Amino acid sequence: MKIKSLIFGLTLLCVVANAQTKVLDPVEYVNPLMGTQSVHSLSNGNTYPAIARPWGMNFWTPQTGKMGDGWIYTYTAEKIRGFKQTHQPSPWMNDYGQFSIMPVTGKLVFKEDERASWFSHKSETVKPYYYSVYLADYDVTTELTTTERAAHFQFTFPENEQSSIVIDAFDKGSYVKIIPSENKIIGYTTRNSGGVPANFKNYFVLVFDKSFSSSYTWKDTILEKDKLESLANHAGAVVSFKTKKGERINVRVASSFISIEQAELNLKTELGNASFEKTVAESKEEWNKVLGKVKAEGGSDEQFRTFYSCLYRTACFPQKHYEIDAAGKIMHYSPYNGKVLPGYMYAGTGFWDTFRALYPLLNLVYPSINKEMQEGLINDYKEGGFLPEWSSPGFRNVMVGNNSASVVSDAYMKGLRDYDINTLYEALLHGANNEGPMDAVGRKGAAYYNTLGYVPYDVKINENAARTLEYAYDDFAIWKLAKALNRPKKEINLFEKRMMNYKNVFNPSFKLMSGRNKDGSFPADFNPFKWGDAFTEGNSWHYSWSVFHDVQGLVDLMGGEKAFTTKLDAVFSMPPVFDESYYGSVIHEIREMQIMNMGQYAHGNQPIQHMIYLYNYAGQPWKTQYWSREVMNRLYKPTADGYCGDEDNGQTSAWYVFSAMGFYPVCPATEEYVLGAPLFKKVTLQLENGKEVIINAPGNSEDNKYVQELKWNNKTYSKNYINHFDLLKGTVLDFDMNNIPNNQRGTSSSSYPYSYSTSK
Repeated sequence: MKIKSLIFGLTLLCVVANAQTKVLDPVEYVNPLMGTQSVHSLSNGNTYPAIARPWGMNFWTPQTGKMGDGWIYTYTAEKIRGFKQTHQPSPWMNDYGQFSIMPVTGKLVFKEDERASWFSHKSETVKPYYYSVYLADYDVTTELTTTERAAHFQFTFPENEQSSIVIDAFDKGSYVKIIPSENKIIGYTTRNSGGVPANFKNYFVLVFDKSFSSSYTWKDTILEKDKLESLANHAGAVVSFKTKKGERINVRVASSFISIEQAELNLKTELGNASFEKTVAESKEEWNKVLGKVKAEGGSDEQFRTFYSCLYRTACFPQKHYEIDAAGKIMHYSPYNGKVLPGYMYAGTGFWDTFRALYPLLNLVYPSINKEMQEGLINDYKEGGFLPEWSSPGFRNVMVGNNSASVVSDAYMKGLRDYDINTLYEALLHGANNEGPMDAVGRKGAAYYNTLGYVPYDVKINENAARTLEYAYDDFAIWKLAKALNRPKKEINLFEKRMMNYKNVFNPSFKLMSGRNKDGSFPADFNPFKWGDAFTEGNSWHYSWSVFHDVQGLVDLMGGEKAFTTKLDAVFSMPPVFDESYYGSVIHEIREMQIMNMGQYAHGNQPIQHMIYLYNYAGQPWKTQYWSREVMNRLYKPTADGYCGDEDNGQTSAWYVFSAMGFYPVCPATEEYVLGAPLFKKVTLQLENGKEVIINAPGNSEDNKYVQELKWNNKTYSKNYINHFDLLKGTVLDFDMNNIPNNQRGTSSSSYPYSYSTSK
């Protein structure tokens, strides 16, 4: 008996061990619910579960929030109101191109509060390629899968005399028409949050695989039986069926920004008569192909789930805003001039966030997608007169900076070609020297910046020091591109001079960045802990590091390497004090910094996310290794509360993806990535040119977070950075990891990454 028990125990141990080492498809590690446990006052991501294709035009998501609520889906919600087509990049930006579908049984209910059904996460399956949930109030299971512009629903009904499907085209002007002879509903929605012309519509078509036993439309709150058409502020439709227990009704849905006919073409070309299971399988395959470009090995289950959940987010935004016509040509509805025009277009990203790591990740791993995005930017400029800094889908008046310069320059400097770079450069010149049609387009305060060398604090232009710092970096990005394009020497010299304007807002009394008055004086009441005011969603301790292109120049301003690293250390050792008086209340970004127990380090917002890597410029790379691991371990989890602030269209996720690979793009528009330390024992990058980058760290563990030695293709490598084009040749990086810092490696200035001041 004891022998049998021993054999059984050993067998069980083997089974458990095998289960623990089993490697799943990349997409099976993704948790689309990561970041969904968020509220206005505290963001743990501010995401929603996007059931979609990578960079797809339309996303679909279960809707727990009310119509118009930017918090579409919150993890703590108890009821689902519908299943919504969405293009929302952020709850703060809200949505456009939106309508919903909801099954009900028994009494016919169509208003969103009345039709809402209780659900449980225990009866919910959430994958990027498939969603399923049991709607308890109706005994209905809803399943959903998608293509880029279409979706396939499968509703499993109970036995019922009146099982119904509600189509809600939302308010602000909508239209529906039921066509019983074709088991079809068509219509459009106009609800949006800005950034669209007056003629904006999102047209939709739904085709059912069962005839309707009855049908209704509604205008606002009035439901009318057998009326097949409704044009109203808030239009909708309901179609009903008699169902048997377990009967499935399939609904195929597609939409278009161009026309009903184009929506029907999108439905035909993307879904056709494919089975639900086939579309699920195809979506899964596509996600595995995209996520499989980065293969992580030798980590914990939690680390895999965090990594691939983050990688999934980097492949969501911006969304394709183009369609393919009957002749196979690429077309788009322009959110800038309201016309239907040829060519690519993408929408749904804020460059203030995403220039930092998201676009560099695209340039390394998915350059062909970013080439399409660059072509889309050309159309943005031609149709709107400026490049967008926040597109959703057109110009939105949010954030500061002129960071389209970085997005354009980094793509070209990283080797993307075969698109009209000269028109894009023209767009950069135009944006750099002009105020746009709104504060967040072009450069607010351009005249001051171009004459004084900074945007003054006392001329009623908000967040002026932040603007100055970002414009200076953007000028660097333009300078790099101007040199690559052999532009006139006078032009090159102008941007070379302007990129040094960051020095003009360095306050020597505090050795930090601050606002500066028009007369050249610094405000007497400067408080480095004051959020907003001269800065954007941060304080001086966050923004003082925003000299991506000339860290050595910043080191010199702060008094040398020892003073510089002491200040870096202080970010983590200071208490999380703050002054919120500019806002009048504690904004969620402040609260997120306060509660993370990392001092003044505010990873939940973007301006400081690169700061950890700056130790590499001052001879202490082991501190980068320590803090990058701390942030990955403490501030990211593959859970509903898994982020430490707004995820912001892939940027905060891209930070994790890069950091887990062991390097980070501190200064986009250069060829360099600054080294940290890899998280996994092995990562393999499958590059689009067919080459591989293999990152080995077999000694990696929870304790072994420090790099003792790095070998590049078997040769000792002493630099604190790696080169993009060297990676593109294919390479093997071998990290020897240890639990004790190597205080000798990377301490020489010859090892430091690029800074303008030391590059001449």
